[in-house]
Amino acid sequence: MTKHTYNCLFLVLGIGIGYYLHQGWWYYLGVILLFVGILSWGVFDIRLSYFIPTIYHLKDRKVKQVVLTFDDGPTELTPQFLDLLKRYEAKAVFFCIGHQVEKHPQILQRIKEEGHLIGNHTYSHIPQNCFASTTTMICEIQRVDNILAKEGVTTPYFRPPYGITNPHIAKAARQTNKKVVGWDIRSLDTVIKDEERLFKRIVSKLSQGNIILMHDTSERTLRVLERLLQYLQDHHYKIVNQIE
Repeated sequence: MTKHTYNCLFLVLGIGIGYYLHQGWWYYLGVILLFVGILSWGVFDIRLSYFIPTIYHLKDRKVKQVVLTFDDGPTELTPQFLDLLKRYEAKAVFFCIGHQVEKHPQILQRIKEEGHLIGNHTYSHIPQNCFASTTTMICEIQRVDNILAKEGVTTPYFRPPYGITNPHIAKAARQTNKKVVGWDIRSLDTVIKDEERLFKRIVSKLSQGNIILMHDTSERTLRVLERLLQYLQDHHYKIVNQIE
């Protein structure tokens, strides 16, 4: 059973106990608020694995290694990210958007040829799809799989846009045989504009086995990545892209 199932059972049990003990309205309100709070946490925090099991860190936490992941590409900047990773002999994971692959198939080929892992990040990556139907999400995932297949790429890995999960996304992932991949360090590189603050946010959270979320979409992130790669090298972290 999923954590969502347990939460629903808690709600039913809580209401049942309240009815049996003749509790007042405040009791039922508390039970419902607690249920909604846990539900909301599960929707927005992918690390909770609330609706579906999620890979958000490496299993072996005893080894000094991390995974660098990049979302929302490929873009015109991705080759510069690849150049940097190549210089540091680092392999990463790229969660690609379908319509971006259609724009830059040659960049996807380079990602593949240089030994990086490729994951599915839906076709359109639009906010309204975060709460779309199961059918819509299946189409989004399968459409990317078909595009990748034309480029000789297959992947079992899927990262939901914005890290949001719900019953529809979980069901779509199961029906398309995808393994959901999250993160335990969210860089917030699409939000934080100050490079020093962004760099410090990442390194302050570093530990063994981290999966780090970044985006290959801005020059700011590119500059921070160079500093991060040097930091990881200096502190003897191994960068891997085997997430299982």
